[in-house]
Amino acid sequence: MPFYELSLTLRTLSRPELIASLRRSAETILQQGGVLRQFVSLGTNPLPFKMKAHNIWHREGTYFVMKFDAPSSAIENLNDEFKRDIDLIRSHVVRCEEPVQHECTLEEEMKPPAYRKDVQQLIEEGQKVVRHKFKQNTPGFDFYPFQK
Repeated sequence: MPFYELSLTLRTLSRPELIASLRRSAETILQQGGVLRQFVSLGTNPLPFKMKAHNIWHREGTYFVMKFDAPSSAIENLNDEFKRDIDLIRSHVVRCEEPVQHECTLEEEMKPPAYRKDVQQLIEEGQKVVRHKFKQNTPGFDFYPFQK
C-alpha cells in the first residue's frame, strides 16, 4: 500500500468536539482499509487568508497532519468524505515517496575528494569532448558558403 500524508485544517472547536472530529477522520481512513502511522498536531493558528467552508467564513483554524498507508483506490472516497465533514475547513492528501537509502561508509568519506568514486565519475564526464559535426541540410549540393 502506498504511503500518504493528510493535512487537515479544522475550524476552532472545543476539546471534546475536536477529538470527535479527529476520531471521525481517523475512522474514515480505517474504514477504507488504511493504517494510521503517525498523528501530529500543529496547533491553532490564524489562517493565511479568510476561508469559506460550508457557508461560514473562518479566520482561525487548528492544523493536524496524519500519515497513513491506504490503497490508492480509497483516496477518492476519502476526499469525498472529508468534503462533507462540516468541521473540516480544508483537507489535502499527498502521496509520499519513500526516502532513498544511501549506503555510506566512513572509509569512503574519509578519502580526499579526488579519490572518491562519485568525484572520479564527474571528472571523467567533464573530460569527454563532444564535437558537433556540420550537418548538411541540403543533400546533393556540393556548396558550403562558409568554407574557403
